[in-house]
Amino acid sequence: MKRSSLIWATAILGASIAGPACAHEAGDWILRAGVGTVMPKNDNLTLPEITIDPLTVNAVVQVDDAVSLTLTATYMFTENWAFDILAAWPFEHDIDLDATISDGVTTESGSVPFGKVEHLPPTFSVQYHFSPDAKFQPFVGLGVNYTTFLSEDLSQDIIDAGIVDFSLDDSFGVAAQVGADWMLNDRALVNFDVRWINIESDLSATIDDGISAPATATLGTVKIDPWVIAVNFGYKF
Repeated sequence: MKRSSLIWATAILGASIAGPACAHEAGDWILRAGVGTVMPKNDNLTLPEITIDPLTVNAVVQVDDAVSLTLTATYMFTENWAFDILAAWPFEHDIDLDATISDGVTTESGSVPFGKVEHLPPTFSVQYHFSPDAKFQPFVGLGVNYTTFLSEDLSQDIIDAGIVDFSLDDSFGVAAQVGADWMLNDRALVNFDVRWINIESDLSATIDDGISAPATATLGTVKIDPWVIAVNFGYKF
């Protein structure tokens, strides 16, 4: 009896994984919507050392994680190859400064809020789907990302210190992707998606000491290079 049950269970599982009714075909559109998390790398920019005798200040820019709604549209131009577009509601990141201050005798360290920034990361990729006839359909993708920064807001402490504005340049970079669709039926699906995106942006700041005219300088390149993890529900047309 147990042997018979095992045979039936194996047959049902095999049918559910390889059912041809769920196949992706040339001309199909797959729309997915869900929630994504952008997780930047650590130590995004080491700022130039500042010396205000007798103090020496070293600081590292840290861009925190952010969560937002994501939307993807995939067009299957063959049963294996597809073109994919990633869009999202703006991601909002907190930016902190990990600062170390030394007077030559003692050293103090701490995190200082720098500000907030919003960005949009539209990404265009070509995908290869390994098992278009299966219910579980893994794929990989490679493409290009364009990141634009929509707003930059400084913390009051930074404004009080004399930095009155900052900006981040737009970024172009490579994007790599690994994901999978689990077909719930002929049309509906659940999707899990992981991307690595090359995002590097020049950081500029405007300093106003209240005496001289405000001056703007480039502080360096912020290397964000995030992992983006998303879980989506989708529908195939």
